[in-house]
Amino acid sequence: MLLQQIINGLTVGGVYALIALGYTLVYGILELINFAHGEIYMIGAYLGIIFLGIFTAAGLTQYSLFLSLFLTFVMSVIVCSAYGFTVEKLAYKPLRNAPRLNPLISAIGVSIFLQNYVMLTQGATDKVFPHVIPVTTVEFLNVTMTSLQIFIIIASLLLMAGLHLFIMKTKTGKAMRAVAQDKTMASLLGINIDRIISVTFIIGSGLAAVAGLMVAMYYGLVNYSIGYIAGIKAFTAAVLGGIGSIPGAMVGGLVLGLIESLGASYLSSEYKDAYAFIVLILILLVKPTGLLGKSGENRP
Repeated sequence: MLLQQIINGLTVGGVYALIALGYTLVYGILELINFAHGEIYMIGAYLGIIFLGIFTAAGLTQYSLFLSLFLTFVMSVIVCSAYGFTVEKLAYKPLRNAPRLNPLISAIGVSIFLQNYVMLTQGATDKVFPHVIPVTTVEFLNVTMTSLQIFIIIASLLLMAGLHLFIMKTKTGKAMRAVAQDKTMASLLGINIDRIISVTFIIGSGLAAVAGLMVAMYYGLVNYSIGYIAGIKAFTAAVLGGIGSIPGAMVGGLVLGLIESLGASYLSSEYKDAYAFIVLILILLVKPTGLLGKSGENRP
């Protein structure tokens, strides 16, 4: 029973971690809480349904299910990255030198706009993910895992590891760390600040697209409002791990998923969504810098 709940917690925790990485990347660079990030995740879920539906109608799914899923992920990531890039250019860049409250209000406005945009274009009712993917179960040590759970856990861990290597080993990743540490000095050293900020939004939006698509596959239903709750939980995960810390966002997402799963199993499933907010309050009271954050150090 305990091991089963841990597996369930790691599944949703992996999704939370991917979304939380978007929050923490943007905060690390701009010190902005991008409240519109949850809506990018929601759009990713819708795009998964749309693209897989297109590939199914075109007959590609019958030819190769793997190729259809791969192209669905790629197209969803590309389109969501374009959304993230556009939001940054239109809603945040003009407010780059404004008081910090202004871009925060802009983020809330973008969030509401995107929710209504999707509701008007896709409808207010739930959308069903196409039932073209066979789901098998695996039993091990009295624990039942579906092929989707295995896929989500492995894909989440691989993406988190890939992002960590990108930040630590690549030239662009090092430039992102430099901008996060000191924008003025980074600019004097020849780093294009605007380009790095755009790359940050593109990467965060791409990870959110993958998370949204995996959730659509896992639960089978998507609604225009799913980005709000998921965004709040992912933000909680980022704070839990230490906002601005990439390892912290990963750990925070997984820990939050475990808390939700264990709380719903051993305490009450009725308060499943409340556990994230209880955790947020406790962490702010006990350790405001988060599990892996340090006082005065909130950068990637």
